[in-house]
Amino acid sequence: MSAKVKKEEEEKVDTGAKRKAPEKGGNLNEGFTAVLIQLSDYEKNVARNMFKSKAYKQAAHTIAQLDYKLTSGKEAMKLKGIGKQIGLKLDEYLKTGGLAKIARIEGDDTSTAIALLTRVNGIGPAAARTLVDKGITTLEGLEEIKDTLTHSQQVGLKYFKDFEVRIPRAEIDEFKAKLTDSFALYDDQLKFLICGSYRRGKESSFDVDMLMCHPDYTSEMKEPPNKMLKKVVDHLTEEGILVDNLSVGTVKYMGCGKLPDKAQTRRIDIRIVPYDRYWCGILYFTGSEIFNQEMRTHALKKGFTLNEYTLRPVGALGVAGEPLEVSCEEDVFDYLELEYQTPKERTKMNTPKGS
Repeated sequence: MSAKVKKEEEEKVDTGAKRKAPEKGGNLNEGFTAVLIQLSDYEKNVARNMFKSKAYKQAAHTIAQLDYKLTSGKEAMKLKGIGKQIGLKLDEYLKTGGLAKIARIEGDDTSTAIALLTRVNGIGPAAARTLVDKGITTLEGLEEIKDTLTHSQQVGLKYFKDFEVRIPRAEIDEFKAKLTDSFALYDDQLKFLICGSYRRGKESSFDVDMLMCHPDYTSEMKEPPNKMLKKVVDHLTEEGILVDNLSVGTVKYMGCGKLPDKAQTRRIDIRIVPYDRYWCGILYFTGSEIFNQEMRTHALKKGFTLNEYTLRPVGALGVAGEPLEVSCEEDVFDYLELEYQTPKERTKMNTPKGS
């Protein structure tokens, strides 16, 4: 069976919060990766040290993919991107079951309040700091001043508890079925795919990430014609699939959906991409984050530049050329001389062909 046929067969079965911890399911180092994510959130939202935040987050994702349990910091330091400081923290965690730094963070009222408020959709670190300086440190405090919040923040506060609960795969399957039926009646030329951790086969996700395209919208256009995305959102709202909006742009929608028989309201993001850019978009928004980073790095080594829109050859002067034709994900792998990896295999990039 060819790679393309294999992929098409797979898609018949598999297609269709702000705080993102490593995905659960077989994570043998879950306790320590949760600690690293907590440190990453602290550095991002409170200390505002993006370099440290990224380092902790990347280390957490690397460790979460291991098929064995780490037994020492020295062992962890053999992994890519894991340095001495994280190795020492692992040793401390294995010895004591926690970290002194986490205890200090949790004991600081300001840090705790900022960490809580930034979990509300629409409230970033700067806004959270301003609220805390005004004495707003709890969700109850936010409720008292909700009329002063932005629309996105009000919606985030309204569904705060729902957004904290991961979405079971079976529930996303139901959303997918409803979307498929709805689009078949609305416009059968619309093509969509639910990406992210769902497409990678995970048992739960934080939100429903949907990528969409239509032959009437191509890369030659600055934006989709005739308010295409807004009309789709209006249709899904009339169908009762979408129940509240966070923001509606020309190419990206963020909002809330709910199934009739479910208790929670769920975060749903929809992004529409040009028809001739669909497969690079699918590749990028499927992830994982580490896989995307490694694939972009490999592309540069092979003389290409890869992003969520295109794959382009880079000329001798470092200038990117015209986008290459991409009719499926396998095309990108072939251009980069990589063995095709199914979405479920994309925890990290495989060794290039001939290596």
